[in-house]
Amino acid sequence: MENILNLLTSGLGSQIINGISEKTNTSVEQTSSVVSSAIPALLGALQNNASTEDGAQGILNAVTSKHDGSILDNISGFLGNGGNEQEGKGILGNIFGNQLGDIQNGISQKTGVSASSVGSILSLLAPIIMGYLGKQAQSSNISDGGGISNLLSSLLGGNSGSSILSSILDQNGDGKLGLDDLAGLVSGNKSSKGNGLLGNLLGKFLGK
Repeated sequence: MENILNLLTSGLGSQIINGISEKTNTSVEQTSSVVSSAIPALLGALQNNASTEDGAQGILNAVTSKHDGSILDNISGFLGNGGNEQEGKGILGNIFGNQLGDIQNGISQKTGVSASSVGSILSLLAPIIMGYLGKQAQSSNISDGGGISNLLSSLLGGNSGSSILSSILDQNGDGKLGLDDLAGLVSGNKSSKGNGLLGNLLGKFLGK
């Protein structure tokens, strides 16, 4: 089972960052800063949503009906066509619900990138993250909500017993990934270790 960090450290990493940067008229540095905050927030929210039967089934339905991972085979085509920000906004609404504005503003305050640009970056990033999840679900033959919940746990390293990412995302140390953890990640009021590690990883595939 692949870990989500593989997406960041693969050859797709710089292609994703550079493509999103170009389409949103933000610098590579600004884009990578936003992405380093957005990825743990997205992962944490998905894991939180998958903790309920209905939430897990909803994610499964999304990745089996639309987000099958093919986007990863043609990132340049997706971003070259301007992406689909409306689709991305819909995904973000489903993932974050009424917390989306707070997450967006929190990332903006932390990174210094305008909230509108953060919104555009998130809208382009969300389908890519969902595509990654869909590709993993397909390769693992996931067919039920419990399977998607277990898959998310595996992608976050949950089966290792010493998960780097789970530790990152569980900002308050309660063993669960909730909205308070997401708030800590984007506001910087709690541990910054998540953004630090992901920032270092982004720096690695950006050649910095």
